[in-house]
Parts: sequence; C-alpha cells; structure tokens
Amino acid sequence: MSDLFWLADDQMERLRPFFPKSHGKPRVDDRRVLSGIVFVNRNGLRWRDAPSAYGPHKTLYNRWKRWGEAGVFTRMMEGLAAVGAEPKTVMIDATYLKAHRTASSLRVKRGNLGRLIGRTKGGMNTKLHAVADANGRPLSFFMTAGQVSDYTGAAALLDDMPKAQWLLGDRGYDADWFRDALHAKGIQPCIPGRRSRNEPVRYDKRRYRRRSRIEIMFGRLKDWRRVATRYDRCPTAFFSAIALAATVIFWL
Repeated sequence: MSDLFWLADDQMERLRPFFPKSHGKPRVDDRRVLSGIVFVNRNGLRWRDAPSAYGPHKTLYNRWKRWGEAGVFTRMMEGLAAVGAEPKTVMIDATYLKAHRTASSLRVKRGNLGRLIGRTKGGMNTKLHAVADANGRPLSFFMTAGQVSDYTGAAALLDDMPKAQWLLGDRGYDADWFRDALHAKGIQPCIPGRRSRNEPVRYDKRRYRRRSRIEIMFGRLKDWRRVATRYDRCPTAFFSAIALAATVIFWL
C-alpha cells in the first residue's frame, strides 16, 4: 500500500535515544512498529484494523501501551523540544477535544483521578492546555476535564515555563496573580485585559498577533483523528497520542 506511513532513517536516529533499553529478548523492528503506531493514531483506527505491513496488531498495541505507561512518547516530545525550540517568546492557550462515547464514562474508581472528561455546553470534552514556542511548536501540555478553568492549566504549566522574554495569551489568562508570577520569572506578559477591568491594560498589539500560531498548532494536532476525538478511556493513553502527534508533526 503506497499510502502507508514510514518513519525515515534520520527520524529514527533522532528518536532512538529515547527508546527504553531492551531486556532479554530483542525487540521487534522498531521502525516498523512505531510507523504502525503513528498510522493507527493519525487515522483513528482500531488496533486490529492496522495494515498487515506493520505486523501483528497485538504487537503494535502492546508496544503502545507499554511505552505509553512508561512515558516514552512524552519524553520524545519534551526531549526534542528542549533542543530545537525558540523560547524567546512563548504562547499559552487551551482547546477542547471531543470525547467519544467509548471514552466518556465518568465513573471514578477509588484512588483514581478519573478520566479527565467533563460536561460542557458542547458535550463531553477533555481540555488540552499547551505552551508553544515562537514558531507555534508545542513545548509542554497539561490535560484536564473540559469544564476546568484556563487558570488551572496556566498554574500547572507555570513551573515548567522556559526562560522567555514574552508570553502571549488571550483574555482568558488575564489575572493579577498570573501576571505577577510571570514577572517573578522575568517574563513580560502580552495579554489583553478583560473588559470587566476598571482600568485598561496596555499590551503590544503587534506582538499579540503572533498568538495565532498556537491556534494553528492546535488545528494541526486535530488533523490526527485519535487526537481530535478521544476514543481512549485511559487519560495516559490519550496523552501519549497527543505527545506522539506533536513529535511527528513539529519535531521530526
């Protein structure tokens, strides 16, 4: 099949440092298995529907589940981003990801944080919070239920914020505590003030226009069907799909 996806040799070399060490029996062909995992996630397929050229679908799923639980796909994205990012200016935003009925059960087990799915006006959703570099390439993600405020995502992403001169954000991030936290880190906020403020907030409107790049980034992530629609009940598996998509689209 000519429309199958295959990782190139140079892409595999960039990913190889993040592979876990093989213990005992050598792993099956990494290029074939990872290419199959990318194909399934990009096209929103069931694992059993993976083309036979990628090998047994159980091999793909087992590798996906094992490496996802170990955080391998997240480390791939963060490791490549740390080397290739341009963090002089960073951007922050959030987007909704629709939860399919197969993932949208809200039952919470004891000792579990739940599935990070919440009810909003648009139905059952997960919210993805992100920080991107000057070119709109993702640096870090944080995932919450759909009804959670943007402030929660901003607070979670603040500690891992890279050393930057500017941060671009929309009115949803206009809070005094967030501005003070950014100033404490040496970052100048470029965030328009809420209309409810008594005094208007000055910001660089020309610089603020660049914020559209993070919105474009979200759009490109949603081109992957398993990202645009959440089929996975496990939030770790879904987060792995997002990290893998970001790695392939922006960092390889």
